[in-house]
Amino acid sequence: MPSPTQRALARVPAGLRPFLVKHRRLVKFLLVGGTCFALTTVINFSLKFTVLQHKPVVALTIATVVATAVSYVLNRQWSFRANGRQREVLLFLLVSVVAIGVNDIPLILSRYVLDLREPQVGAFTQEVADFLSGMVVGTFIAMLFRYWAMQRWVFRPRADPLATRVEQPARAR
Repeated sequence: MPSPTQRALARVPAGLRPFLVKHRRLVKFLLVGGTCFALTTVINFSLKFTVLQHKPVVALTIATVVATAVSYVLNRQWSFRANGRQREVLLFLLVSVVAIGVNDIPLILSRYVLDLREPQVGAFTQEVADFLSGMVVGTFIAMLFRYWAMQRWVFRPRADPLATRVEQPARAR
């Protein structure tokens, strides 16, 4: 019985399959990212249009934190399939805190530096500016940072102790 990945690849045009297989880690990372983007969007709008109407940066930050927790589980179990290191969770949290800040910066600039908020602009313009700056630009920049940082520091494969062992020269008797 073919795996879900094999079934999905069977539906992809033949010319594209080698590229997807070669860059499967990136493809998986992007699929996890797309799922978490949708989750972030739903949570962000839910908070922003209910309990956090006047705090869009807080709403985006909370939504991003929740999606980051989901992202950790999905990336760990599927995208990177790490062997597990004791420092992994701490490194993931550090990278994620920086990425959340990176994600918030465009929204902060849009709202409070460019002043794209009511009453300077209409409600629709404010919401479009918030979505484009926080959800699109912020998420894109944070995604690039996360992918680079996760590969570099968090989900690194364990070194094979047999491969790193230096052969000891035979002692002369």
